[in-house]
Amino acid sequence: MKHFVWLTIICSTLIASVSGQTKDQQVADIVIAGARTNGINFLRNSQADDGSWTTPNAPGITALATTALLKSGLDPKSPTIQKAIKHIQGHIKPDGGIYYTESNHRNYETCIAIMMFHEVNKDGHFDKTIANAQTFLRKLQWDEGEGLESSDLAYGGAGYGSHQRPDMSNTQYLIDALRTTGVAADDPDIQKALLFVSRAQNLESEFNNSPFAAKVGDGGTIYTPAAGGESKAGTTANGGLRSYGSMTYAGLKSMIYAGVKADDKRVKAAVEWISKFYTVTENPGMRQQGLYYYYHTFAKALTVMKVETVTDADGVKHNWRMELAHQLIQLQRKNGSWVNKADRWYEGDPNMSTSYSLLALSYCSPNKTADAKK
Repeated sequence: MKHFVWLTIICSTLIASVSGQTKDQQVADIVIAGARTNGINFLRNSQADDGSWTTPNAPGITALATTALLKSGLDPKSPTIQKAIKHIQGHIKPDGGIYYTESNHRNYETCIAIMMFHEVNKDGHFDKTIANAQTFLRKLQWDEGEGLESSDLAYGGAGYGSHQRPDMSNTQYLIDALRTTGVAADDPDIQKALLFVSRAQNLESEFNNSPFAAKVGDGGTIYTPAAGGESKAGTTANGGLRSYGSMTYAGLKSMIYAGVKADDKRVKAAVEWISKFYTVTENPGMRQQGLYYYYHTFAKALTVMKVETVTDADGVKHNWRMELAHQLIQLQRKNGSWVNKADRWYEGDPNMSTSYSLLALSYCSPNKTADAKK
């Protein structure tokens, strides 16, 4: 049935070229809207009575699901959204953070929560909540407050807390949350974070003199240069840290948000890596691990870059929106959800993977909303 649907897309795309409609519009009209509707209905049905998803002790998952639903066209005034907002408000702390009290994911949870509040803040009702959370996030950032100098490889990054070293995943969420909620690209804390992002790239330059930069030198990004360095994709024979897909797209997106231009050597090197390892079937370097996180980051990064096609190492041009939509539709389960059998980083939770998938689809068809009951 899915192959028939995709054949319908191809045929309608040919019609679209005659009628003046774009391929992206046709994908959205015929397939993405249906997939998003099914995903929306799954999340609506899996929401707990208290407004949370998965567990009441993980506001990050609930905020991610809420944002995915909003980005998919669900009415902010719907009971589903209103219950979720109320639940997340219950996690707002006096220090401005939005997190579960015993959590070590305070950066993640607060970042995701304020991006959710931003989506429903048309009347300024959550201005104070967002501003207080921004202040909280700035305090979490590794900088002079932790006794670091700007030359330290941990400087500018965000992590799980002052007891652990910063990493690229936490840092990309920090940059994304601050920029999404109105912080300028030239803000000092964004520029501090850019130092960390640049040092996490496998590219020796005036921006990166870490001991790992030249050992791989492929322009991709690792998990962290701090505390001796780490890559979830492992090491090379010479002790280098392997680049991998999700972090490379995270690094590229972060650079653009921090005001780095397309002709900068860091961006050029990241784009070259992406071209060399372009795929929508796996998270390059990690295979199926972190796949849905990868899809979301992949789609958002290319959208921020305003890239419509990616040319791979063989010179083949790829319409990434069409290819990603196709892949996600193939992976969607009958009940409307997505789940990763490589259960790492919570992707065995269908609420998490479905949220990532809906967000990814929102970039495949950025001008469309789901045809779902609101």
